Amino acid sequence: MRPRTKGVSINQRHLTSDLKSNLEIIKTILNESGDIIIREFLIANQTKAAILCVDGLVNKEVVQYSVLTPLLVYSNDGYWVPRYRIKEYLEKNLLTAEDIKENRVISSIIDKVLAGDTALLIDKEDTALIISSRGFSTRAISEPSSEAVVRGPRESFTEALRINTSLIRRKIINPNLVFESVTLGKVTKTAVNIVYIKGLAKENLVQEVRRRIKEIDVDGIFDTGYIEQLIEEHPYSPFATTGYTEKPDVLAAKILEGRVGVLVDGSPNALSIPLLFVEKFQTSEDYYSRPLFSSFIRIIRFISFLISIASPAIYVILVSFQSELLPTQLLVTFANAVEGTPFPAVVEVSIMMLFIEILREAGVRMPRPIGPAVGIVGSLVMGESAVSSGLIGQPLVIVIALTAITSYIIPTLYDESALLRMLLFLFSAFFGIIGLVSSTILVLIHLATLQPFGIPFMSPIMPLEGEDLKDTFVRAPLWFQKRRPKALGGSVRMGDKPSPPEESEEI
Repeated sequence: MRPRTKGVSINQRHLTSDLKSNLEIIKTILNESGDIIIREFLIANQTKAAILCVDGLVNKEVVQYSVLTPLLVYSNDGYWVPRYRIKEYLEKNLLTAEDIKENRVISSIIDKVLAGDTALLIDKEDTALIISSRGFSTRAISEPSSEAVVRGPRESFTEALRINTSLIRRKIINPNLVFESVTLGKVTKTAVNIVYIKGLAKENLVQEVRRRIKEIDVDGIFDTGYIEQLIEEHPYSPFATTGYTEKPDVLAAKILEGRVGVLVDGSPNALSIPLLFVEKFQTSEDYYSRPLFSSFIRIIRFISFLISIASPAIYVILVSFQSELLPTQLLVTFANAVEGTPFPAVVEVSIMMLFIEILREAGVRMPRPIGPAVGIVGSLVMGESAVSSGLIGQPLVIVIALTAITSYIIPTLYDESALLRMLLFLFSAFFGIIGLVSSTILVLIHLATLQPFGIPFMSPIMPLEGEDLKDTFVRAPLWFQKRRPKALGGSVRMGDKPSPPEESEEI
């Protein structure tokens, strides 16, 4: 007869010394799920025991050769196993698994089993042995899909937490590199790691990140995006104040600057805290290439961002409000191009901006072999058809195409640029150049007020930090950047550049 199960997970908190009773309780809590493996056997032909694991989450070779083989073959093949203190004997002399821990709390045992470990329960023992046997299938390390580089490491995070931590450990071989484990999600019990270098990251920053993460009270965590939204200070701001990356070298570099990283089991992206606005214009390849070219490309990114958010607004202003600002020849060309179009400039721009967002969403969501084709067909065929039919003018097609291309140059800023583009366009459509200037001032004021985790979002521009400007609009040579960003502590990270040999010296 089965024991009463009502309130089992609360009242029956610890194992008893009766194996059959323990197994019945565990089966009831797990609802006798079909993927739960319970294997009962005898140790040394005398002691009842059972292993508990989840099919698909364990490494079957570890279970077979490090657990079952020693228990079923060696213990029954002339090896002496004492009747008393059998648990200690198995742990120290027979089991060959690399990590074995004791546990007697039923809820904790079940959590470990559901995470991929194997539990060994022995009759007459009120403590189980938790054997490390995690070995579920994971995606192989591959090239990053959203942070492609020409020069530099080409490995990306996977969905397996331990693989991700090992990628960081390979980059930073330092005993002060800390991975703090936290479990989030009342239902999912998702493993989360807080990553930082002790003594380098500011203690108050680490404590604040730790506090916010531990205070998360939610049923489930499936990606770093959940944590980002639950710990950010400005949820209604269009600007993200927590960075994310899928490249281990990027996260390692940010940790070396004094930031705190967050890794989530099941997510191929890592968070870096805090995020500064200028970081969105920086890529890992900037630091692997020579400084002159890196600085040129970074200036291109800043210009592209301004074009992507302001070009539709400027077009509307020039066509509808301030046409006298255009040279006469260009004004005549514009007038001939838009002559006969049925809609005013504001409506035309609105339609085309909506059209671009629809095309992008379709290209992203469609299967990969079809997605690029959708973008090409939509941008070329439909755009040409709209011009030929006289619905829109040719200058607008050029403006929208330039807007779309420049917005793709900085993928991490696409969300913000789309919202800012709409904001500047609406203000300009109603108030002309005054609306563009006033909306720009409002955005700058908002940026100046953001302080994620107590650090100014616009640092080192607002407040101005001359030393840190060496890695803002341009990328100065590495030997000029001897200190970390002042907002993150400003400690020394580099010595002097090796001096060239004297003319008289021979190499």
